[in-house]
Parts: sequence; structure tokens; C-alpha cells
Amino acid sequence: MTPSLKDHVAIVTGSTSGIGLALAEAMAEQGARIVLNGLGDPEKIEATRAGLAEKYGVDVRYHGADMTKPDQITDMVTSTVKAFGRLDILVNNAGVQHVSPIEDFPTENWDQIIAINLSSAFHATKAAVPVMKTQKRGRIVNIASAHALVASPFKAAYVAAKHGVLGLTKTVALETATFGVTVNAICPGYVKTPLVEAQIADQAKARGISEDEVMRNVILAAQPTKAFVTFDQLSGLLLYLVSDAGASVNGTALSVDGGWTAQ
Repeated sequence: MTPSLKDHVAIVTGSTSGIGLALAEAMAEQGARIVLNGLGDPEKIEATRAGLAEKYGVDVRYHGADMTKPDQITDMVTSTVKAFGRLDILVNNAGVQHVSPIEDFPTENWDQIIAINLSSAFHATKAAVPVMKTQKRGRIVNIASAHALVASPFKAAYVAAKHGVLGLTKTVALETATFGVTVNAICPGYVKTPLVEAQIADQAKARGISEDEVMRNVILAAQPTKAFVTFDQLSGLLLYLVSDAGASVNGTALSVDGGWTAQ
């Protein structure tokens, strides 16, 4: 059964494209009111916002919080609560990547990845938890990665951040368990997003091989199914976690990786 999310309010960070947008759309389809967030051309973002609102008949808004700015992240949450009177779902999805050998890894890229991939989830969660505890119900879903569970070379910051996301998930899950609030992490394998497409070129450069070889021997080599994870597969799991059916799933890392982390 697909859960109805009518009148629920959801924030999805990094949702102007890719996984975040797919997750936001899945919840809008079930009746949730959505706050989008992310980077991009303002006209395209507005077209996306308006398109979702019209297609699903729900209130869809946009907050341009910079995920490296704690005050803006907090404002995103408080503004949402002020506008809608509640916050039911927080999906921490925003992320960036940089691929480089550790000895050449630029410090500014490390700082950026930790801020966006890890610290932003902390700041958003910190602001959301008091609201959800007062409501006696809430769902926080952190989009981690297979790299929250295993490592790959040349991704020091990303792997460190995603491992941190999983630690944050478990800790907050324990703190909020008696308040009807659950906190879980979805750990996808490779999804064909703009971020992954950029990684293919970066990996080719870092490893000194062709992009085709990266696709065959690096990217999909990790996934026994030899297939990318789809947006629909991630959306299906998200809808379960935010529904009443998922109420006893808490503090868990859920792999959607075609068997990658089973190896």
C-alpha cells in the first residue's frame, strides 16, 4: 500500500534536481506539502516548484538556504514551521563530491564536503527535532550512501562525511525514540545523477583510464546487479519509512545498492 501523506509537511534539501527532486515528487504525489531547497537557475527552480504544485495540487515552496550556512539552514526549518504550523518529514539529501588522492585533496574541498554532506544534516536536524518532539511524531531520513558503510579510494571527504551521517542517524534515533520520531539513513549505491556523471570524468582523470573503463570497471563493478539504482526504488523506500508502517524502523542504515555492501 502506498501511504497517504495528505497535509504532511516535508523539507527535502538538495531537491532542485536528482535524487532529492525525485523524493520530493514522490511525497507530493501522496499529498505532502513540500519545501524544496537547492542550487540552480532561479527560473528553472521556479518552473520546477510551480510544476510540482500544479501536477499534484499541493503547496510547494522553495527556500534557498546555503547548506554551508548554519543560520540559513535553521531559518529554512523555522520558516517552514511558521508557514505551515508543523514539520512532519525532513530529508537531508544535499551533497557534493570531489575525487582526488589524499595527498592532493584540496583543503577547501574537504571543508565544503563536510559542511554540505554532514554538518548541514546536523543543523537541520537540530532545528527540526524540537518541533517533531512537540508533535509527538516526525520522520527524519538521511540520504547517506553505500559509502556510509564501505570505502572507495580517492573519496576521503565524501566517505568520512557519509560515515558521519550514519553516526548522527543512530545517535538522534536513540534520543528521539520515545517521542514518536524516527531517524533512518538510506544508503544508495550508484544512481545515475548529475553528481555521478561528473564522478565518472573525475575518476577517469584520477585513475588515468577512460570513462568507459570507469563505468565498467569502477562504477558498476561495485554493484553485483550491474545496474544503476533508480529513483523509483529510492522513493518507494522513503515512502515506507515516513509512513506509519515504518514506525518501528529506527536508527537503521538501509542499503539500496544491488548487493554492493553484501560483498
